[in-house]
Amino acid sequence: MYLDPLRLAIALGPLAVYLLILGVVNLWTRPLVTTGARDTATLGIAVGGLAVVGPMELFFPENAAVHLGGWIWLVLLAFYALCVTLLILLMRPRLVIYNVTCDQLRPILAEVVTDLDRQARWVGDSLILPRLQVQLHLEPFGAMKTVQLVSSGPRQSYLGWRRLEQTLRPALRQVRGTPNPYGLSLMLFGVMMVVLVAFAVLGNPQAVALQWQEMLRR
Repeated sequence: MYLDPLRLAIALGPLAVYLLILGVVNLWTRPLVTTGARDTATLGIAVGGLAVVGPMELFFPENAAVHLGGWIWLVLLAFYALCVTLLILLMRPRLVIYNVTCDQLRPILAEVVTDLDRQARWVGDSLILPRLQVQLHLEPFGAMKTVQLVSSGPRQSYLGWRRLEQTLRPALRQVRGTPNPYGLSLMLFGVMMVVLVAFAVLGNPQAVALQWQEMLRR
């Protein structure tokens, strides 16, 4: 199947940037703490180009485009952003910690939660913080040196999760690790995509300009 240079750039450009950033993050020696909402939003942006050249063009509203012209793309992108936002709002709270193993995280987490909630208790890999109204369990992803703190049960306090994130982030600054070799693989794929997009776009800029005008006229 032929994919023109413009659509190739739209599809692979954001994904390439995402892989490069993720590769750099995995090559750091310090842990990085982020929320599940930010992690999902970043992934949503990364695959947004694929959504444009896939479902958006496949189900393109031709009748609406007759009246709105090129502005229809803003409507479609806004709809996509709302779908991603709805998905994030429906997700249960979680924290994602890159560049750390479960063995490194657990003693620090135990120290942090003791200061936050004296009634905190462990049950295997699950942790209950009654005063913060937070229940979670650890989900390690060994290959990427990533651990997720995933909420257990529907009754969760977002304020409690926020306090846990704010306390855990400075506590992990003392942790040092080794660069994750998988980060190089991610960066390699990202660089390959960038080269492919650059070769396609720079090799035929006139076609890119024409395809851009064609998309806006739909």
